[in-house]
Amino acid sequence: MHRIVYKKQLSESVKLFDIGASLIAKKFKAGQFVIIKIDEKGERIPLTIVDADKESGTVRIIFQEVGKSTKQLGLLKAGEAIENVIGPLGKPAEIKKFGKVVCIGGGVGIAPLYPQAKAFKEEGNEVISIIGARTKELIILEEEMRNVSDRLYITTDDGSYVRKGFVSDVLKELLEKEKIDRVVTIGPAIMMMVTARVTKPYNVKTIASLNSIMVDGTGMCGACRVSVGGETKFACVDGPDFDAHLVDFKLLMERQKIYLDEERKAMELFEGECE
Repeated sequence: MHRIVYKKQLSESVKLFDIGASLIAKKFKAGQFVIIKIDEKGERIPLTIVDADKESGTVRIIFQEVGKSTKQLGLLKAGEAIENVIGPLGKPAEIKKFGKVVCIGGGVGIAPLYPQAKAFKEEGNEVISIIGARTKELIILEEEMRNVSDRLYITTDDGSYVRKGFVSDVLKELLEKEKIDRVVTIGPAIMMMVTARVTKPYNVKTIASLNSIMVDGTGMCGACRVSVGGETKFACVDGPDFDAHLVDFKLLMERQKIYLDEERKAMELFEGECE
């Protein structure tokens, strides 16, 4: 059992937990994730580790309530326990001194972007971060991102905060006026796809962290398979980071829709039980 030692609500549907998991905290590297199982009958939920405190033995996760399992997770309170937290899983991000690195996060994707931006900064890179969301209320970790960035740009789709537009708009402007050595993008698949299209003409290596469907997290089930450069890869063990110029994002987005009906029915049943 893993106890929730701290809980914070970041927005209406986004929550932060610090969870006791000392062994995971000791081994965690930027880019890795955990799989959480709330109880014996719970669904396995893959969540990127946002940060880890080796001294206190805690790992930080941030998640958005989008379905039955994440909604159920969000109802837990500080002091309550989660049955299983498995990790760290996945390959760590490639962190070294590239030069000028642009880190792009969309929505809740800002959470897994943070540890990578922090690690790039610690490695001596110039870090330029671009974060965006639909509205001001969905912008998370603004101060944390500012603290690990040489420059921070913020966009909102509706113009409710800072600049109206998309993260890709800012990226294109940067590419047109300065040399960028690497781009990392984490967020909705459509955002990562557009980012890859923007950087390709400039021949800038672009890495996308894929949040495709995962079940076991060990590569056994094949649920998280993605096409990268025409080859089948498994996001849980071969990734989650891949060359964005080689990812078949259209196939990825189609696969993400496979269980929408089942997820909707599960949510309806769960909401009925809570009434």
